[in-house]
Amino acid sequence: MQQLLKWTLETIREEESCFSWMEEYRYEWAPLVKSAVSQVIEGKTVLVVTDESRKWFGKYILNGINDLCKNRPLLPFYQLTECFPNLQNINSTQDIQLLEDMLDLSYPNGYYIWYIGRGDHPYTKLAYRNHDNFLWVLDEEVQNSFALRSADPLLDIKLLQLYKLFDMTISEALFGDIDLES
Repeated sequence: MQQLLKWTLETIREEESCFSWMEEYRYEWAPLVKSAVSQVIEGKTVLVVTDESRKWFGKYILNGINDLCKNRPLLPFYQLTECFPNLQNINSTQDIQLLEDMLDLSYPNGYYIWYIGRGDHPYTKLAYRNHDNFLWVLDEEVQNSFALRSADPLLDIKLLQLYKLFDMTISEALFGDIDLES
C-alpha cells in the first residue's frame, strides 16, 4: 500500500497529457484530497456546487463519477442545485442555516460540499462555512482550498486533469491500494 503523496506524484508523472504543472502543487493537493476521499469512504454524500461558468464541469463530474465501467461501488455524488433548485435565492445566514438543517436531515451519514468556482460567488457563503468542504477556488487564496486562476488559458484542461486524479484517488482508496492514514 502506497502513501497518497508518493502515489500522486507517480500518477502525475505517468499521465500523458502535460500534467507536469501539478507536480509543484501536489503538497497543497494531497491533504485536501485525503480529506475528501476519506469522507467518501466514510459514507458521506458529496454535493457538487459550481458557479455558472463551471456548470458544465459539474455535469461532467456527475456523468463520470459513477460510470459503470469503473467496476467500483456507486458513490453518492449529487449536484446541489438539482436537489435544491432555490439555491441561488439563499442570501441570509438564517437561509443558509435552514438549508444546512435540511441537508443534515437528508444525509444522516453526513455530507460535504465540493465547490468549484470563483471565490467571490454567492455560493461561497455556504461552501466556506465548513472546513471539511472540498474547495477548488478561482482567483482567490482561501485556506483549505485548491487555488486556480480563471485567466489561465488551460483552466478547463486542468479541471479535467484534476477531476481524473481525484477519481483515480477514490478508486485506489476504495480498493486499498493507497494509504489515506499516513
